[in-house]
Amino acid sequence: MHGDNGETDDANSVPAGEEQLAFNHPGGDSLELAELLTGRTMARRLPSLIRRTFSLAWEVDRKAVVALLACQIVSGVSGALGLFATTKAFSVLIETAHDTSRLPAAIPAVSLLAGTAGLRALLGIAIQALSNRLSPRICREAEYKMLEAATNAEQAAYDHPGFNDRFDAAERGVDVSRHMIGQSQNYISSLATLIAAGVVLASLYPLLLPLLLLAAVPQAIASIRSERVTYLATVATHKDRRVMYMLRWHLIAKDQSDQVRTDTLAPYLLEKYKASAERVEATSNTATWDRAKIAVLGAAATGLASSAVWGAVLLLLGTGRISAAAAGTAVFALRSAATGLQGLVGYGRDLLRTGLYLDDWERFVKEAAGQRLDRGTITPQPPQHIALRQVTFRYPEAAQDTLHDVDFEVRQGEIVAVVGENGSGKSTLMKLLSGLNLPTSGVVTWDGISIADLDPHAMWRHTSVVPQDFARWPMTARENITLGQPRPEGDLAVQRAARASGADDVIKTLRSGLSTLLAREWWGGVALSPGQWQRIAVARAAHRDAGLLVMDEPTSDLDPRAEHRIFTGLREMAGDRAVVLVTHNLANTSVADRVFVLDKGRVVQTGTFHELINQPGLMQDLWRLQQDRDAYRTEGEDT
Repeated sequence: MHGDNGETDDANSVPAGEEQLAFNHPGGDSLELAELLTGRTMARRLPSLIRRTFSLAWEVDRKAVVALLACQIVSGVSGALGLFATTKAFSVLIETAHDTSRLPAAIPAVSLLAGTAGLRALLGIAIQALSNRLSPRICREAEYKMLEAATNAEQAAYDHPGFNDRFDAAERGVDVSRHMIGQSQNYISSLATLIAAGVVLASLYPLLLPLLLLAAVPQAIASIRSERVTYLATVATHKDRRVMYMLRWHLIAKDQSDQVRTDTLAPYLLEKYKASAERVEATSNTATWDRAKIAVLGAAATGLASSAVWGAVLLLLGTGRISAAAAGTAVFALRSAATGLQGLVGYGRDLLRTGLYLDDWERFVKEAAGQRLDRGTITPQPPQHIALRQVTFRYPEAAQDTLHDVDFEVRQGEIVAVVGENGSGKSTLMKLLSGLNLPTSGVVTWDGISIADLDPHAMWRHTSVVPQDFARWPMTARENITLGQPRPEGDLAVQRAARASGADDVIKTLRSGLSTLLAREWWGGVALSPGQWQRIAVARAAHRDAGLLVMDEPTSDLDPRAEHRIFTGLREMAGDRAVVLVTHNLANTSVADRVFVLDKGRVVQTGTFHELINQPGLMQDLWRLQQDRDAYRTEGEDT
């Protein structure tokens, strides 16, 4: 309810026009599956899904697939033989009611019945074991293909809208792929059961087969419609359930726990959680009622159809068209057929959902393969000279260029600083220098060779980058510095890199030194502060034997003493490297040989630190703002 003044009367209601938190979840949980939950589309799509499943299984273990199919065939045949044996066993047992001397004649039929039952039980165990063998291997193969495609795609792929969402959906596809072989074999088993029952009924009296279909149709329709209602309710509540999950995480996560308390935010978040939960409950209650109505109608229709079937069986029995033994067999066959039908609907639904998620996986693998690293094969040496010539760069589907006609160069032994306001393109420039991205136009060269012609992996072996958001690997301190690529000197090189960054002071405090696990969330791991982690990240770059060192805000979390230590050692690190430094602390650029000033994606100034702070321009303006606290206050009042 809104008041006359346009504001909401309820503090927890939403003002008109205000955007609401919602999740647009790609993947199998969509209306697409609901549209597929019809008898016609299930019959059309399921065979192709089963072929696809066994094709994947064939790739990882052909012998297991052959054995699985053989077991399924034998199990189906033995099921039919068991039903046929039932007729003979019933016939003899009925005769023994008047003549007990006929009892031994039932032994072969009873033995066959028991044998087929035992064989089917053993085959069921074998089928389960083979499925359990294939499932993790299929999942592992799907995961490997996804990871291989992702890690060999261009870095720019991650900048395409929706790429990360499609990766998330592909991960779900990998996760559910382990279920596909089990669902497929269960579906085949149900189909075999239904076929065996149909064959037996047709052999007893052909009229029973269409009557079986008559009894099956209402149950099948009711089951499919009930599943459709269930799934539509799942889709309708998906966004609210995701919101609830997100709110639960924010309410109890340690990183926000202090702010939840000091900002007295818990009641507000709990109210949002309650609102979503009530919407989920209302939708679920409606779906429950709809399913109940469908179940009642389905049961009534199935009951009428079953009455017709049993009436036909009694009529056939009463008129002598079938024997009492055949009638008893028909009872077992009809029950078996009902079980098979339920399996077809249930496993078919599950297989459809799994198939849609596997479609997401397949689409992502194809998309990533379409953006695969496809560059040159030249193996570079450590670069002596790196240059950008008239480089323009635009991110995929962006409205405008991030960099415009940029000229830039750095040589071995030089330190070049890059400064500019937020959004000026500094980080994008770093990605181009290190070959993570290719320019939209212009050229980036290493020693005169375009990076597009270089082997990217060989190029990155000569590159060391300290990004703003550096990785905190759940590994030991040693591994976090060497990244699994130790230098010939071993720990001597690690210790030298640690001294250059100040990480040696951190390592001294660790209980096992370099062998200490740096992962608080892992059992026994040690937690580091952001500043300590940053020292490790800089040590990582110093340890790497790279010709290009790129440092993007490498001291943002460091105290003045640690920051001073890194910058006084930077000149030594630049001895056999080309060093590019991005920083907002302009005083740090005094160590650089040259400074490039970026503004809105263009290089607007170039010179030494002292030249630029003493001439009109953006660098001088930024320098004065950093030096004058009153300027900060004045600017804040103006805004």
